[in-house]
Amino acid sequence: MYEYQYDKLFIGGQWVSPAGSETVDVVSPTTERPIASIPKATEADIDAAVAAARKAHDDRTWRDLPPAERGKQLLALADLLEARADDIARRVTLEMGQPMALSARSQRGAVGLIRSFVEALDRIVFEERRAGPAGPATVRRRAVGVAAAISPWNGPFFLSAVKVAPALLAGCSVIAKPADNTPLSGYVLAEAAAELDLPPGVLSVVPAGREAGAHLVAHPGVDKVSFTGSTESGRTIAAVCGAQLKRVSLELGGKSAALALDDVDLETLVPALVAGSFYNTGQACTALTRLVVHRSRYDEVVEAMAQAAKAMVVGDPLDPATQIGPLATAEQRERVERYIEIGKSEGARLVQGGGRPSEPGTGYFVEPTVFADVRNDMRIAQEEIFGPVLSIIPFDGTDDDAIAIANDSTYGLHGAVFTPNKERAEYVAARVESGTFTINGYVNNPAAPFGGVKASGLGREFGAEGLEEFLEFHTVNDPKG
Repeated sequence: MYEYQYDKLFIGGQWVSPAGSETVDVVSPTTERPIASIPKATEADIDAAVAAARKAHDDRTWRDLPPAERGKQLLALADLLEARADDIARRVTLEMGQPMALSARSQRGAVGLIRSFVEALDRIVFEERRAGPAGPATVRRRAVGVAAAISPWNGPFFLSAVKVAPALLAGCSVIAKPADNTPLSGYVLAEAAAELDLPPGVLSVVPAGREAGAHLVAHPGVDKVSFTGSTESGRTIAAVCGAQLKRVSLELGGKSAALALDDVDLETLVPALVAGSFYNTGQACTALTRLVVHRSRYDEVVEAMAQAAKAMVVGDPLDPATQIGPLATAEQRERVERYIEIGKSEGARLVQGGGRPSEPGTGYFVEPTVFADVRNDMRIAQEEIFGPVLSIIPFDGTDDDAIAIANDSTYGLHGAVFTPNKERAEYVAARVESGTFTINGYVNNPAAPFGGVKASGLGREFGAEGLEEFLEFHTVNDPKG
């Protein structure tokens, strides 16, 4: 019946039986049928993982290794995962519908990301001696402690790697919690980790639902929470961590704006927006879901984007030609369809898509959808839809008017500007309130810090800055020096 079936959890570096007997079915969003069965993790399983991580941290074996030695282990992990990259890509496509062409790139990108974190070790000063008026001091950077790495369903392997790798490199003991509706790539991570010579308890991988996840966040044995998910959930997690004075980093939602100025080059704009707006079937926090266009170019941009969306290949995500796969769950499709109806009721003009495709006959599919004549105060322009829906907003006047529209949002994750004029582009990039920004494209750079401002989160991922999220300073004064 199942293509994949697991009856164990990876806790404390060992495959162990779960505390309970319940199981969870993983449903394919393409066929709407179960493809896998996994144990349902309980609070008792979380307790076991935290206890193992706490013991590993207290034993100091992993955190006292020189950073370069931890780096060697992570490079070995990257090699093991690279050997299974095709397997991971297929699992991600099966469990959440990511088109295979994207999934293959993304999973190999995750392996490259692990290696880039190892390279970033050289840019971090782990220990230095400082002179001061009270005598010399040794300043060290050391692991924050036991880290919970909570990743979402929309990028299950990549978004787990972006947390697990830097946490391990920093010397933390880690409990990775993938979503229990997309656990299959997490099991590959666990299988690869089991082949390494990691000290017991340094890494556990426990796919779990909301209740067990909440227990992990609130657990007094956890020193740091790194979470990617919705802004609503992020606020709840921040409140829990704040009450415990626990370290937290949050990569949350977005409603990013792409600004097309009056000199925009359509040959640059259109492919970038096809990628940026409909990436992962629109299930991406970084998606450029608002396109703000100067009135003088508005009609031609609307027509070009409508035609580009119409030409996108919707279908079986295992087909390499597919660009738009199913949404990850039936609930997610219902959410997107509600927003499409909201957009129409608000007076936006539907110029492409808006319905379910006739083929294939099963699956949680929605056509790539383009709305024109959108006002920035409409809900489809202000709220994160998390589906293949693009809102095109006209602006009159100067570049500052476009910037004001972009900044009129509770979010501030990503953004872009399209103009061949470098000076104008830099002016806009410096004034849009976002943690990440791209000029004439749609890019996430693993060598540079990534993250948001406002309701898009706290902290940064990628690069040395992503590794620093799992370190804290420790000062030893030596007045007699």
